[in-house]
Amino acid sequence: MSYLIKPEGYKPLLDLKQTELGIKKIKEFFQMNLSSELRLRRVTAPLFVLKGTGINDDLNGIERAVTFPIKDLGNVQAEVVHSLAKWKRVTLADYGIEVGYGIYTDMNAIRADEELGNFHSLYVDQWDWERVITVADRNVEFLKEIVNRIYAAMVRTEYMVYEMYPQIRPCLPDKLHFIHTEELRQLYPTLEPKAREDAVTRKYGAVFIIGVGGKLGDGKKHDGRAPDYDDYTSEGLNGLPGLNGDLLLWDDILQRSIELSSMGIRVDKEALVRQLKQEDEEGRLNLYFHKRLMSDTLPLSIGGGIGQSRLCMFYLRKAHVGEIQASIWPEEMRQACKAYNINLI
Repeated sequence: MSYLIKPEGYKPLLDLKQTELGIKKIKEFFQMNLSSELRLRRVTAPLFVLKGTGINDDLNGIERAVTFPIKDLGNVQAEVVHSLAKWKRVTLADYGIEVGYGIYTDMNAIRADEELGNFHSLYVDQWDWERVITVADRNVEFLKEIVNRIYAAMVRTEYMVYEMYPQIRPCLPDKLHFIHTEELRQLYPTLEPKAREDAVTRKYGAVFIIGVGGKLGDGKKHDGRAPDYDDYTSEGLNGLPGLNGDLLLWDDILQRSIELSSMGIRVDKEALVRQLKQEDEEGRLNLYFHKRLMSDTLPLSIGGGIGQSRLCMFYLRKAHVGEIQASIWPEEMRQACKAYNINLI
């Protein structure tokens, strides 16, 4: 089911030519700053991987990957990636990346089960990044340090956009607010998780929500996470479990929070076994990726993804991700967007 937010009185601040130039400048500037902040080198990434290796991102565990047979390999199945969460960790090992350094790449994906709307498309483009860490780095303070570095790159990029297009006024706060999902639940006990995100992000402007994937005090999850990449069960903020989270910004055009990054400290062997057991997915330990992790041939790491189109959408004050990227939309959505001055590419 598609869902469209229709902002009253919406008028794009930029025409199509200005928008395309803005997209180009934002992508060039932000990835340069991200690379510098986190000491990342760019690598080439796959669009698809072999099915059954455990390398593809399982997201919430229910989304179908786009698959196709490979003729020259006896029709063995390949999957278009959902993201490169686990592939990057294998690449860190294969490239021999040192502690304190990492990689980033342009990740392009197809998510056929996505519910289409202002923020969600069938086509996903993001910067996927991963960095080698030590055992001593596996704590929430290190997680917050890395998140703050990413946010600093976001703030600098917003100012670059303002210099380029003065009609787009900076709005990001100087500091990012951190809160745990359980603290958020207790703060807004009558709201559903998405409404909690909107409420706290409206208040602070920019928020990092820690501990996404594990069960909260009411027995429910704030949101789903695959159990074999982020560590969401080790001790995190204020003694609560979780070494991962989501970075949200307040979108004043749509009056909603917009998730721009999902990231975290990755599972070690103990966390992997613990989380697979909790999700009744212990059979995954027989897959290629999981065998490598259990045999200590993959480094400890931290990593995540940062949405390229969403970032551009936020900076250029657009009401729909389809104003940034070319994709497929329901005809009724296209007509509704046209009526509200939302010009889909």
